[in-house]
Amino acid sequence: MRIISGKYKGRHFDVPRNFKARPTTDFAKENLFNILSNIIDFEETAALDIFSGTGSISLELLSRGCKEVTSIEMDMQHFAHLKKCSQNLGDPNWKMVRDDAFRFIRRCTASYDLIFADPPYALKQLKDIPDLILAGNMLRDNGILVFEHGKDYNFSQHPHFFRHIAYGSVNFSFFSKTKEEGK
Repeated sequence: MRIISGKYKGRHFDVPRNFKARPTTDFAKENLFNILSNIIDFEETAALDIFSGTGSISLELLSRGCKEVTSIEMDMQHFAHLKKCSQNLGDPNWKMVRDDAFRFIRRCTASYDLIFADPPYALKQLKDIPDLILAGNMLRDNGILVFEHGKDYNFSQHPHFFRHIAYGSVNFSFFSKTKEEGK
């Protein structure tokens, strides 16, 4: 797994082969971040990475200068990997929480400018995650939720949906609490 751009560009982190999580492909990640760089100012962004898995998205957010990145991961092995990456990187803006994503969403009192959620594609509650996140105050006004999912889901009728992009089997749906056309 490598960091594509920013201050840590080119840094590599080995992902154990027995991981259950799959990192977002470099191709999909690069295109996603090209879109995000036209929507948000990373240096002014507090970001949340739910279902962090390998930490690929968190690392990219940190590299691009986010003022704060919080990673949520329940799996003990994945969380240990995130801790190891954090120690190797030494970035003080990275906070990690070992917790169930759904429990974290229910209890969360913080709010974020950008939330990235990449649950396991086979998760039964996958289709409910955007509503759970958008129902509370986790996403700030004009904030963006990027939801990674498989091709079997279509969120285009959701009231806060504003964009969909697909790269092979990787799909990203974008939501905002104050839906602004043209973003």
